[in-house]
Parts: sequence; structure tokens; C-alpha cells
Amino acid sequence: MVAQLLGLHSLFLLASLFTSTAHAADIIKTGEVVYNEVHVYGVLDRAVILECGSTLPDMYIWSFTKPGTEAIKAIVYDFGKGQKIQKLAQTLGGVRVISNSASVSIDKLPLAAQGLYTCQAVYDTDKGAILYYYYVHLVVRVPVSKPYVIPSEASPVEGSSMWMQCRLESGTAPLRYEWKHETRDGVSRTFAQGNSSVVNVTDVNRNHTGWYRCLASNEVNQERSDRIWLDIIYGPDVPQIDVSPYSVTERGYSALERETVSLLCQAQSNPASQYVWFYNNSQISGGQQYTIPRILRMNAGTYACLALNTYRNTRSKKTITLTVYYPPDGSPSCSVEPALNHTSLRLLCSWPGGLPSPSLHWTGGQLGLEQDVAGPGHETDKLTNNITLLQSVVQTSNNTLFTCMGSHAALEHATHCSVRTYSPPAEPVCFAYATRNKQYLMLSCTWNGGAPRALLWWEGPGGEGQAAEENSNILVLRYGTAHSGQAYTCHARHPLLAQTKTCMLTLEAPVLMTQRSVVSVYEGNDVQLTCILTANYPPASQITWFNNQRKEVWDTPMKYQLQRAAAWANLTVREADGTQDSGKYWCSASNAVGGTEIPVTLLVMRYPMPPNATLVKVKYSSPKRSEVEVEWKIEDDEEKDRRLTHFILEHRWVKDRPARRSSNVSKGEEEREERSGTPVWLRTIVEDPEVRSHTLGRLAPILTYQFRITPVNHRTIGYPSATKTPADPSFNAYPAVIGAAIGAAIIAAIVTALLLLCVIRNRNNNPRLHDMLFGMQHSQSRENINIPEDEVVREGSEGGIEEIGASASQAPAMAFPRAASPRPASPMSATPTTGQAPPPGDDNEPVNVTITVKATGS
Repeated sequence: MVAQLLGLHSLFLLASLFTSTAHAADIIKTGEVVYNEVHVYGVLDRAVILECGSTLPDMYIWSFTKPGTEAIKAIVYDFGKGQKIQKLAQTLGGVRVISNSASVSIDKLPLAAQGLYTCQAVYDTDKGAILYYYYVHLVVRVPVSKPYVIPSEASPVEGSSMWMQCRLESGTAPLRYEWKHETRDGVSRTFAQGNSSVVNVTDVNRNHTGWYRCLASNEVNQERSDRIWLDIIYGPDVPQIDVSPYSVTERGYSALERETVSLLCQAQSNPASQYVWFYNNSQISGGQQYTIPRILRMNAGTYACLALNTYRNTRSKKTITLTVYYPPDGSPSCSVEPALNHTSLRLLCSWPGGLPSPSLHWTGGQLGLEQDVAGPGHETDKLTNNITLLQSVVQTSNNTLFTCMGSHAALEHATHCSVRTYSPPAEPVCFAYATRNKQYLMLSCTWNGGAPRALLWWEGPGGEGQAAEENSNILVLRYGTAHSGQAYTCHARHPLLAQTKTCMLTLEAPVLMTQRSVVSVYEGNDVQLTCILTANYPPASQITWFNNQRKEVWDTPMKYQLQRAAAWANLTVREADGTQDSGKYWCSASNAVGGTEIPVTLLVMRYPMPPNATLVKVKYSSPKRSEVEVEWKIEDDEEKDRRLTHFILEHRWVKDRPARRSSNVSKGEEEREERSGTPVWLRTIVEDPEVRSHTLGRLAPILTYQFRITPVNHRTIGYPSATKTPADPSFNAYPAVIGAAIGAAIIAAIVTALLLLCVIRNRNNNPRLHDMLFGMQHSQSRENINIPEDEVVREGSEGGIEEIGASASQAPAMAFPRAASPRPASPMSATPTTGQAPPPGDDNEPVNVTITVKATGS
């Protein structure tokens, strides 16, 4: 396709140059072929425009030459019939021509689009065709990706060399790198910059510790890496020992005897140093700080601190000399005390020990003059120096400051202590509490604050009291001996106040009450008993419930449920039972003053006896006697009727017939009845209390049953009704059965007569059958039987065939069967009845035969 386009383009150029001799001469003379070369820089995945002149040419063709090759391939052209984009344009990022121009735009520029683009444009002018060559060198620049820092060593040792490299995945050169360093304090600075991705640190020191990151940039963009922590290993330096309290002498450090001295060793090191302390070249402790709680003069000497860097296995050491002096310990001690039964103040200043003895004096307030005291002594003596001053309350106002000044030869500066006199800011506070073992009741009275401290004492209603004490006073009473409802008074006195203050406690035994002292509930329901604590001080430990057996009730969800709060406790009895749960329940509470309990009577009532029920109808529903319809009624009013929950319908079978055991009566039940002698009542539950009838099926037709009904009211079962035996259904089938039996008897008699007549007529053919039915005479001449035409048939009074025979003078005739009576034959008994037997010894006499026919009706 490219070759064809180039060929068309060449033909187009030749045609344009030689169509007009004049134009051809002008074009050749003036050199109308113009060449224009530009460089365009695009960014990866972004759009770029390649221009082909400022106006739309008459014809143009764009071609592409890949870097490193000389092949020119067309990507789009327009010979006056519209633009044609070639397939090659798709691989360059989607080339499209900008409307009203020959310039092209490439969206989402790929790397493959980099190369030389040539646009050959022809303009048809009056002077002839002008051919422009636009050479566009497109350079695709790649943005810088996010860089990352790789150090040669994450924890270099101080004094060593290292390097860090800023790496990135992509980015068009030239690249520039800038390194940032951020210290622990958050101060950031530029560490290095240039076009090299590697920075070298030849002499690493501890100042290089911190966060490092690099910024990579080119002409497109810049990106910065995540920061990394560079940890410099160094030390330990020579330790520095700080002595607290700080006191320097010509020989080193000094400390006062019985003073707490703290030695702190610090040596710069990474990782942190480990420290070992030595006293006079003997190891005494480990750790950065060594504390002597109460230093003595024998603790003077040399103290050395050894710092260790276990990572580098290096060490350093510092030694100091500590001299112990023994002026009076610490500073003067000031205090103020009440005097003259808390009507005056006594100021005390004490500074024991020290060589020489200290000098003390009071200043401040309205003393009017200074009072000094000096205590003689020498170095080996332990002396106590005190100064005491009595100050009248009249001369002292509230919040007055007194200062005791003290000086010692062993100290550079004088020291002092101060004391301020003031009354307690609040009021006395009283409260009561009991000991854990409930042996004692403690009445506490406090009046905190104030200098000097206040004096407090108790007075009770029964003469109870406690020796006066300062600041707080506790009156101890035996548990349960306090007076309920009477006040215990605490008196408080302070030297700066003219009047005595008081606070009182009124102790109260618990008072319990309940919403209902008698609670009734029907059996089987839950009931809640309430108990409320209305007054008590000190607070009762807990409200306790006891059941009707005087046993403490615990929270057992199956029977009891307790709900408690600070001032009440409720007991829920689950599924109350009349025999077990009725009775008095006790709610009890006690405190250090006393205890109380109240009863709550629980009445668990049985539901009232349900009204009696009477069977009004017990009847078989069909002749098959397998289902019985039962109806009953309630003998009480509707209000009681509504309290019913269900009915128990019972039935049993009675052995009043000789019959086989019903299929509905199990063998086990029959055996139980045979053993007990009484039939078992079988129960059927009628769950709907509004129902007054029920049909019971699957009964044995050959058995006789008894039925009874029992009403049930919740847990109360009523009395069973009188038993009743099912009646037969109203439809009676006996006449039909009797009619069917009579008809069958008549038909049987007719069939029998015809049979006998047939035998008589064919007696020669069947002599044996004839002789068997009619008997055998001594000779055939004695058998007097008329021919069938001479037989006489007479109807009896009951409609049956009475007899068939000859005249009365002939031999005795055979008696034929009569029709059955209207009474239906029993299915269990259908026994044939034999006629009169012939006389003994005469086998040839006629035999009378009576045949009874069994007739059944459908």
C-alpha cells in the first residue's frame, strides 16, 4: 500500500510539473520545492500535534520513518478526494487529521510513535504547483517514575564511608537528582543534588542520622521517593557525670550527710550505651543512674562510670571524687503547733546535727523582734538545735507566714524554712462505715487543712466519746450497738477561730416496705414479691430474700429470679406450686445500727373446680358400630364455662359378649385388664374448651363400650360424668333382613321340590339316589308314588310349602321343610335340626327328613 501511494504521489508530482509549460518553467526556475524541518517533543500517553503548513493544501501525504531505518511508510494522505488513514497509523497511537488542515494529532502517545514524520503538501497556485516538505522529528519523552532509595548500608558506623542510590524504573534523560535530609527535630535540608543517581558519603558522622529521600526530575515531571531512616552507629563518647544535688568543691563534688545523692552518667552512643558503676574500683551497680538514698561520710571516695557500646564493642570511662560533708541534714524544719488547749500557737524550728552548729532565728508576722539560738558542739557530736516561739492568737491573723532562717559554716548560703498559719478552708466532714468483718462501726470525723491542725472529739447520745485528736477522729462502736435515730456530734476547734464547729451523724437502722404484704397467684403462674429500702444509714450491705422455708434465696432461673438495685430487691417465684411455694417469704436488710425484716405472704391458689359435665348423647354413627358420636353439656353458667381449658373424653370396653379381642385394644391393655379385673379407661384430649361434641372412631363393632367426660380447668381436674353406653343408630335394618330371609326360604323350598320331583321321575336312572331319599321297600310294588301329574301342592297358612304326597291310605310320606320364621338367623349359630329317627330294627321303613335353610339378607 505504501509503495502504491508513493507511486501515485510521484505521478501526481510529474503531472503537476508538466501540465503547463509556462508553469513548469516557472516552478523549475524559482525552485518552488520548499523544505521545513522542526523538532516536536511529546510526552508518553499524552496527545501531540504534528503540523503540515498553516493552510490546507490541495493534496498531501504523511509518511513515517522509524528511527534506525530508511523506510518511508505512508500513514495518511489526501489527493483531493478525502483523507485516507492507513493501518500503520493505529500502531502510532491513534492518528487523526485535524479538521480544515493537513496537521495530524496523535492521542495517548506510545514510545513506538517516536521517529521522523514527513508531510508532502502540494499547493496549486496561479504560478504553478508548489511542493512543501515538512520534516517533523518527533521525540517521545517518558515521565519520571516514583524513585526509591537503596543505601549501601542501613546502619553505617561513624567514620566509615557509604553511598546511597536513587533508582527509578523509567524516565527520559537528562535526569536530575536532589537529596533531602530530615533530622529527628524535623529540620529538612538539601543534602546533595546533580545528575548522578548515586551520592557518596566518605566520612559518616552522627549528624548524618535521619530521614533521607531523593527527588528525580526531567523535562516532563519530577517525583520523590519514600523516605528511609539512616541510623549512624557511634560512641560511646567520654561519659559526663551529673551529681544531684549539685555541689562543687576544690576536690570535686560534695554532698551533705543523710542526703539523697543521685549520680547520672550520660555518654552519647548509638545504640544507647550500657553503664556500669564502680566505687573505689569495685563494681557496685548497673544502669545509667546510681542513687545513694542516705549518704554517709563513709560513702566518700571515687565513683567511676563505664559506658559500653555492645554493637561496636567499644567503651569509655569517667571518674569523679565525691566528698561528704555533714552539716545538719537538709534544711531547717519548721512547724506550728497549737498551745494552751488550742488557744495559742507554738512555732517550732529544728535543724539537728551539723558541724558547727547552725544559727536559727524567726522572722515574720507581728513578732516585733528576732529571736536567735545557736547550738554549740563539735564535728563528732550529733546535735539538735531547736527554737520555739509562742504566738498569741490575738496577734495572728489568718494566712500569716513565719520564716525560720538557718545558716551553717559548711554551706555557702543560708537556708530557711517557712510555715504558714491558716484555718481549714471547709467544714468538718462526718461519715460512718463498717469494717469488713462486721465487728465494728467506725464514725469518722475529719477537718483537713489548716496549720496548725484542728482538734476534734466525739460526743454520743449514750455518753460515747473519744479522746480529742488532731485533724481526724474516729469513734469506734461495736457492730449493732449504735443508737438508731439519735445524733452523734463531732466537735472541731482551731486556734485561729473563736467558735467551735460541729458536724452530726444520725444513724438509722434499715426500714423496709413492700407494695403488697399478701400476694395471691393462681397455681402455675409466675409472681413477683417486692421489697423497698426507704431509710438506712450507714447503707445496708444488701437486701436478702428468704423463702417460705426460711432459706436464703439465690438467683436460680429455674425457680427463683432476683432483681436488685441499691434501694430495692424483687423476688420472682417461677411457676408457683400450691403445696411447695405457699407461705411467708421474708425480706431482710441490716446495717451496723440494726436489722429488720418484713414478711410477704404468698397465696398460691388452685384454679376453681370446673363445672360438672353431663353426657347428653352417646350413639353409634353407623350400623358398622365403628364410630361413636358423643355430645355433652356444662351444668354451670357461662362465666365459669369460659375458665375451662380442655376436656378429657374417656372410653372403655366391657366384656359382656363372647367375642374376640378388638384390633383397637392392645394385647398389653387386655392383659392389664385381666390382671386388674377392671377395664382400662382410654383417654382422648379435646383441646378446644368451646367444643361440646366429639366423634371417636376405630372402635370394635363386636364390643360394648362405656363413655364419660371430665372437664379440666388449668391444673384442676373436675369430676368425671356418669358413664354411658352408646346407643344403636336410628335406622333399623331388621325388617329388611327378615324379608330377605323369607324370600330366600321360599326360593329354597321351590328348588327343593323341583329337585325331588326330578329324582322321582328318573328313579330308574338313579335308583341309589331315589332309595337314599325315599327309602327302599321290600318290593317295588309296595312303593306307592303317584306320577307328577297327580301330585298335589297345598299352601300352608304361613305361605310355605306344607307337603307333597299321595293319599292318606298310602305309606307315610316325607315331610318337606317349612319356611323360616320372620326372626333373623344369627350369623354365629346356623345348626341343622334332625327329624324324628326311624324305629329301631326297621331299616326299610320310610324316613322323615327336615331341612332347615339358612337365609341371609343383604
